[in-house]
Amino acid sequence: MAIKNDQGIVLRTYSFGEADKVVVLISATSGKLRCVAKGIRKTKSRFGGRLEQFVHVDLVLYEGRNLGTITQAEVVEAYPKLRTDLEAVSVAATMAEITDLVVQEDEPSIGMFLLLQRGLGALEQGGQRTDLLTHFMLRTAGIIGFTPALDACASCGSDAVERFSFSAGGAVCRNCSPTDSVRLRVGVAGHLLQVANREVVTEPQLAQDAQGVAKKFLEFHLERPIKSMAVLSA
Repeated sequence: MAIKNDQGIVLRTYSFGEADKVVVLISATSGKLRCVAKGIRKTKSRFGGRLEQFVHVDLVLYEGRNLGTITQAEVVEAYPKLRTDLEAVSVAATMAEITDLVVQEDEPSIGMFLLLQRGLGALEQGGQRTDLLTHFMLRTAGIIGFTPALDACASCGSDAVERFSFSAGGAVCRNCSPTDSVRLRVGVAGHLLQVANREVVTEPQLAQDAQGVAKKFLEFHLERPIKSMAVLSA
């Protein structure tokens, strides 16, 4: 087995055997990594809390046929502040779930790695959570090849957008509205555009509407629900 050095952000973990865990991470250069951390569930584990969800770690691992084996893990960033806030944790968990859905094994994923790293960093600094998650979803859609049209009709280019179509690729005008389009509250398209461009906006109601549109758009193209968001809307 080859020894490999890598960096990753922990997306999730699950128990494996009596004392081990499988750790699923995103690596910028290697895509999704699935590795075993042996003995991590023991009280005196050498890993401690260094392989918890959201932790950015520097790794040494043995590459295996199906699962790697982590032999060393050093914390690059643990994001301690966001862990003290339930809503921030829920947003971070949603970002991790989306990343897990998008990233593939053995495929470099620098875009998603940096997007998640920046998202966690913004949560750590106390950024506006609704808009942070909306930005994350819009950018993810772009990374997988489905950047939504927001400032003009996705079909004809008109700037008189009134609705949003998930199949047509974004905002649409009245004349181009397919059957799956939904009416947008006045200002939502502009809010989405501002958030996509990382502009600071302070419109709570528009923020909620915009997040709902971004969620449905991403789910449409992923062809599966984003389950973690159920906690945010509860």
